[in-house]
Amino acid sequence: MYLRTFYIRHLKRILDVALALVLIVFFSPVCAVLAIAIRLDSEGPVLADVPERIGQNGKPFKMFKFRSMVTNAHELLRTDPSFAELFKEYKKGSYKLKNDPRITRVGKFIRKHSLDEIPQLINVLMGDMSVVGPRAYYPDELENQQREFPHVRKLVKKVLSVKPGMTGLWQVSGRSEINFDERIVIDARYVDTLSLLNDLVIIFKTPWVMLTGKGAV
Repeated sequence: MYLRTFYIRHLKRILDVALALVLIVFFSPVCAVLAIAIRLDSEGPVLADVPERIGQNGKPFKMFKFRSMVTNAHELLRTDPSFAELFKEYKKGSYKLKNDPRITRVGKFIRKHSLDEIPQLINVLMGDMSVVGPRAYYPDELENQQREFPHVRKLVKKVLSVKPGMTGLWQVSGRSEINFDERIVIDARYVDTLSLLNDLVIIFKTPWVMLTGKGAV
């Protein structure tokens, strides 16, 4: 019990910073190529213009991601009448779309292999995220999904008690093929069993998930 508490309070942050620094150096050439490809493929910034996510203890934060969609994609889906039916499908599918017309050609590739997530290493260094943790949700997603699945509200509070992660138990257990209520149960299980060993297992599983693109949309 003492070792688990020590890991959560102290060692996990040290591991996060060390891994983030190493991975930033490792992925820097990849990031340069992706930045050029994104700019050549479609108009708009290299980084996504997405709204804030909900972090630890309900604190909102700006998540960094490579842009994989057309500009202003988040607002277009919610306000453009031509996307009304798609938005209904989006909410019905636990805030995921299998055939999303907003995704660019380069975006389809980087989303499949989770390369759009690399800039989140900056969030890790800033202390908003951890390398391993639960998914970071949009505010409206959390609100609407808890209304649809009221039985998971207590689990949501547990999930928000820790920092969200770049990867996590749900990501290596099916990714977008898992619905919201199942995802929350998995993330709550992660919090209950949070340990150095379990984090290392998830970290070592993540490259295979990225390479295969299993469960990605």
